Amino acid sequence: MSFEQLTDDLKKGSGLTRAQAASELGKLKEGRALKPLIEALKDTNVGVRNNAAYALGELGSAEAVPYLLPLLKDPEEWVRKSAAKALGMLGAAEAVTPLTMALNDPSYIVRKNAIRSLSQIGSSDAVKTLTRAASHLDPIVAKMAREALEKVKISQLAG
Repeated sequence: MSFEQLTDDLKKGSGLTRAQAASELGKLKEGRALKPLIEALKDTNVGVRNNAAYALGELGSAEAVPYLLPLLKDPEEWVRKSAAKALGMLGAAEAVTPLTMALNDPSYIVRKNAIRSLSQIGSSDAVKTLTRAASHLDPIVAKMAREALEKVKISQLAG
């Protein structure tokens, strides 16, 4: 499907069509998809916001970071999860503090993606957060943080 058709579907389609269009726009990896995907973050449909957040991560544009950060507090866990995941894909160092706060999210899937993203970011602040999280009260968060620290150490040795 063409970029033009996808952006038209993103604006005018049914909820499912808009969500699919957001997903496909991310796969195109075209910079011109940035603006329509940012607009889609305001959609009332959870699937659209979820897919648009992830698609912004796929685009790889740091310009999306300020629009993704507020989604870490979205009422829907899948949107929070995709925002956390996208921030890691973007290597957004400015997201370390919000991702740290997401380690206390009520949703396991959000916490898991926050840990993963902190390890992808890999900055000294992210590593400090992962080190603290390794003794988190939630044993699942603690275990994931320890595993993430191992991956960061391995990638630092390889790099």
